[in-house]
Amino acid sequence: MSRYTKHPKPSPETRDEALKIARGTQRPGQTREQTKLIAQGIQKGIDLYKKQQKAKSRDLDRQRNKKSREKSHLDPDLQEPGAIRYRQHWLPWLLLVITWLVIVLYFVFFDRLS
Repeated sequence: MSRYTKHPKPSPETRDEALKIARGTQRPGQTREQTKLIAQGIQKGIDLYKKQQKAKSRDLDRQRNKKSREKSHLDPDLQEPGAIRYRQHWLPWLLLVITWLVIVLYFVFFDRLS
């Protein structure tokens, strides 16, 4: 017997959910077997929906990976992996200039007082 079957068994959560929906829409006079058949149809619908969503997510992942690979394989001349650009903030330089101005003004006025 093979490990993988063509028709995997649905999860217990899916079965319970389908049965709950089938019982919620049950008509008066409906037999148990009919409710069971409706639950199986709902279960197949849920499984089909899950398969479609998985396929969509796989396709989106493939497209996202393809785009990221294309971006990384663009012109290597344009991309400089070793170039690190440092940007300094203006505040330390401003404080340094103000300090120099204060020192110069102090000496100018201090020399006049003495």
